[in-house]
Amino acid sequence: MSMPGKLQEIVDQFASAPRELRVQALLDFSRRVPPLPDHLAAHRDRMEQVHECQTPFFLATEVDGDGAVHLYFDCPPEAPTVRGFAGILREGLEGERREAILAVPADFYAGMGLQEVVSALRLRGMGAILARLKRQVRATTQTEGDE
Repeated sequence: MSMPGKLQEIVDQFASAPRELRVQALLDFSRRVPPLPDHLAAHRDRMEQVHECQTPFFLATEVDGDGAVHLYFDCPPEAPTVRGFAGILREGLEGERREAILAVPADFYAGMGLQEVVSALRLRGMGAILARLKRQVRATTQTEGDE
């Protein structure tokens, strides 16, 4: 299966960029993570913590009436690499359908050359973020997807 077009474009941009630009692009994506909406900012207990991340990282997914998946991330600005990964996921997957998100390969970021700019421990955290996101999407849409 192929990845959603927006995410594939991001992967291709990173893959073709020199090492120095990958770091800069990751920092750029870290600045694109929007603040939490009020209904989550006031109730962070509605978000799931990704314990595999070295820094406090929380995520939530919601599915609207049209079946589009919405992603919410909470990660401190002082953790720009992990926050950058959140920005990549948000930009690449926001508004996609359940099936498209579940089809994203668990190691899609391996083709981006991030192993040259991010530690193995951070990469493991990135994989955990995607795994939790997919699990939430499955759980949120289980009834709809199983009908």
